[in-house]
Amino acid sequence: MAIAYWCILIAALLPYVWVFVAKTSGERYNNRNPRAWVAKQEGNYKVQRANAAHLNGFEAFPAFVAGVLMAQLAGVPANLVTPLAIGFVVARVLHGVFYLADLHTLRSLIWLVGMLCAVALIVLAALRVA
Repeated sequence: MAIAYWCILIAALLPYVWVFVAKTSGERYNNRNPRAWVAKQEGNYKVQRANAAHLNGFEAFPAFVAGVLMAQLAGVPANLVTPLAIGFVVARVLHGVFYLADLHTLRSLIWLVGMLCAVALIVLAALRVA
């Protein structure tokens, strides 16, 4: 189960990788008003896509954490939890890469893979305690 916990840490930090890309890809970053800075990057699609990947990382995170913790509390075997946790993290990394590369179809498919990993963890936990 330790690997799944490390995956939680990686998933928690991953959105900050994408925001770093956003902040270093546009005009001089203004930390006094970061939301306005992003809005002013009209036409700089790399900044906009990196910022969107950043926000989407936070949106996907709660379901994953809930899934890992529920699976652990329900006693789901680590040999089921670990591959799903790793799969989620790999999917989230690829999601960000595809977002930056403007590969929207692949981005959507890999988003689905990550979400299915999180849902599978929750379902396994629910089945275990039922």
